Amino acid sequence: MSLTRIAVINITGYIGAEVARLLCRHPKVEIVSVTGRTEAGKRLGSVMPHLSQLDLMIDPAPGEADLVFSALPHNASAEAIVPLVAKGVRVIDLSADFRLKRAEQYQQWYDHTHPAPELLQKAIYGIPELHRSEVAKAQLVANPGCYPTGAILALAPAVKAGIIKADIIVDSKSGVSGAGRALTLATHYAEANENASAYSMAGHRHLPEIVQELQALQPGETLAVTFQPHLIPMTRGILSTCYAPLAEGKVAVSQRGAAEVQQLYRDFYKGETFVKVVDTPPQTKQAWGSNLCLIHPTIDLRTGRLIVVSCIDNLVKGGAGQAIQNMNLMLGFPEAMGLEGLPVYP
Repeated sequence: MSLTRIAVINITGYIGAEVARLLCRHPKVEIVSVTGRTEAGKRLGSVMPHLSQLDLMIDPAPGEADLVFSALPHNASAEAIVPLVAKGVRVIDLSADFRLKRAEQYQQWYDHTHPAPELLQKAIYGIPELHRSEVAKAQLVANPGCYPTGAILALAPAVKAGIIKADIIVDSKSGVSGAGRALTLATHYAEANENASAYSMAGHRHLPEIVQELQALQPGETLAVTFQPHLIPMTRGILSTCYAPLAEGKVAVSQRGAAEVQQLYRDFYKGETFVKVVDTPPQTKQAWGSNLCLIHPTIDLRTGRLIVVSCIDNLVKGGAGQAIQNMNLMLGFPEAMGLEGLPVYP
């Protein structure tokens, strides 16, 4: 049986490289083409030695493939994807270009006029645990942002069940790889090491994704979401702690109520390979290198608030791993194929 041909656009970024690393283990696909905007014409192994088993030249444009991953930055990604979609190629976009359904929102948060607004409704937001059947039929999948993945999976069961009020706070801490491979002062070793900082306090670009997806689970109520990201001195991982007041009469503010919330979450994610509801607050190292999202819900008995902690590897479940999970659905492969590796610990 022939292998499915895969192209990776912008393999020289962290996410593109992670897609390639994970696909090297996949038994039913073959990477046939890779691109890199500044490294075109070089052997991949000379630029990224850990990928040297892929004996490929870095091309300026993707070659013929059955499915393409685009790991370009926003705006540039859409421009590369539009002609591929027009040719009928299946595409997974790892940028933000097709995540939001409204072109005016994209303009507001990304400061660009969307080059293909007609595709926004066609694109499927790629959280498999919420949109599995739509992803399986999609030609264009918008892979979620790393922060939204952890936040949405943490809050989806509570929002869907209506057990919390509309006032939600998401407090997230991310490793520096979430900023990408381009050099910046904020991610310079001397700036980030032994330091922690809040940023985007006027509003982070991932906020509208979180609101869009949670609102779809409870369309009858307008959600108010405060999202505050922080940068911490580690390479990989996102820990999100989410808070919301419990709705009156839905869950008792008691140990029994906390147990009921845990069971609600276990029922919601029953049978899911990559979302695990755990008994104690998870740590980022427990998801490192894996496609897992670890979730721990509880109730603050003093204040009557739901508290949910989630942990992911931002480059795997928050990026490349989730993209391959989506690819498996699109191609009819077992959803976990190529993603079976356990976390690396410690």
